Amino acid sequence: MPRQAIKRGRRPELMWGLGLDDMLMQQIEEGVGPGFHIRNFPTDSLPLGKDLSHAEKPSAAWIPWSVWNGFPEHRKAEYRDQDSTQRILIQSGEEKPLEMDQVLAEGFLTVIRTPLTRPKIQDVMFRAKEVTSMYSDIYRMTEEILLERELLARKTDQLMFLNKVLASATESLDASTILTNAKDTLSLVLPIKMLHAAFWNHQQESEVADVEIFLNGKMPPETESIWVENIMASANFMGSGPVNGFNILHTDSARRPEYSLAPDEGKLVTMPLTAGHETFGCLALLCEPGYRLGKDQVETFRSAVNHIGLALRNALTFKEVKLRADRDGLTRVYNRHSFEERLIYEIKRRRRYNHDLSLLMVDLDHFKQVNDTYGHKAGDMVLQKIGEILTTTFRTTDLAARYGGEEFVVLLPHTTEEAAWKLAERVRSTIEDCNFHFDNQDFTITASIGVASVEGGALTTNDDLIIKADKALYQAKNNGRNMVVVSGQKPINRNRSAMQ
Repeated sequence: MPRQAIKRGRRPELMWGLGLDDMLMQQIEEGVGPGFHIRNFPTDSLPLGKDLSHAEKPSAAWIPWSVWNGFPEHRKAEYRDQDSTQRILIQSGEEKPLEMDQVLAEGFLTVIRTPLTRPKIQDVMFRAKEVTSMYSDIYRMTEEILLERELLARKTDQLMFLNKVLASATESLDASTILTNAKDTLSLVLPIKMLHAAFWNHQQESEVADVEIFLNGKMPPETESIWVENIMASANFMGSGPVNGFNILHTDSARRPEYSLAPDEGKLVTMPLTAGHETFGCLALLCEPGYRLGKDQVETFRSAVNHIGLALRNALTFKEVKLRADRDGLTRVYNRHSFEERLIYEIKRRRRYNHDLSLLMVDLDHFKQVNDTYGHKAGDMVLQKIGEILTTTFRTTDLAARYGGEEFVVLLPHTTEEAAWKLAERVRSTIEDCNFHFDNQDFTITASIGVASVEGGALTTNDDLIIKADKALYQAKNNGRNMVVVSGQKPINRNRSAMQ
């Protein structure tokens, strides 16, 4: 096995080009590097159905928009059916940019515009590998579920039940949806009145766990408290250990409180949710009292719960991977890539609807001195606190992100320049008033903030708003720090309104 792995690693990874000219071919080869072999098909001899079914599938296919646009629909469908191949669309600089929704609808991973520079190509390759890695566990778990379903094919009634369980559990990667579907499908075997769940995740290098509780509908506070206490006791018994905190979500918010039942108003069955040898959660089922299952029904029911457990673990893994992909690992606010994608989206929306759009650029003053004086652990503590301040200050429709190092950005849709300044001043003041304690030492830190807005005039490029905010931030840093400066205005005393 190790020899095969080494041999496979030395072999260049195959990619296809469909109708690439010599310049595009050269740019792609230089961008991807020596670990890849690109086989380019001229426009008059593009691969047909028999070529697409060949055993050796390309990992990626580079297709110019002009070539793809000339395909008949049945040819496009043949290429879309190649799930193992990531398709990358190439647009020339003269062509009208496509909306990302259209790119995805055409079956492409992303679109890249000429000229194809090495950074652009490397970004596309990284994204392709990231998507492939993110979904590999999902595909593996789905295969396990399908395999187990085949093993139960001898019993027709049980198979129909498990098919319903599988269908409902795998149609979504959202835990709330899976649990709602699970209540309906499990009720085919056992009369279930309510279904609740809890999931726990141990913090890194710690036995302490964070718990998420999903309740089947909103209920009166006293009833909800009883359920939470009951579920937390079950979680502790099944392996959650000491709890750092818990969060409550509702899987069916339309369920009216008067239909909520307490744990003693039926037969309560609590079942662990496992993946491999790890118990990561539990289901709490409130059933009709006095109802008994036969031995074969019990085995089928347990099998169904195992399938649901795999689907839930799958959903939690997907959520965790997506969180890591979208968020900064230290501060938990969004990362720069997520910000840049959202910025493009908001600018397109602003051009269409002409609404206000503002941007804050926040930089911590003399942050290097914190690291030099108290150590990088203290610096990390400060950055985490700034992320917390930004998260709690702004609306869910706003986007706060770590732009790099000690620099943060906040995108504010439907926000005027004056409102953006007020928010920036609130953030600046909150940071200034925050006291930090590390290794028996106390210290404070301040921030400089640049504000830029678009309130009617058009932006010439997507970078204009960033450039304006960056210039305002530079002005704030250059004029004494710990102040808010609005783009195009002179810095004034931070204790007076900058909008006067």
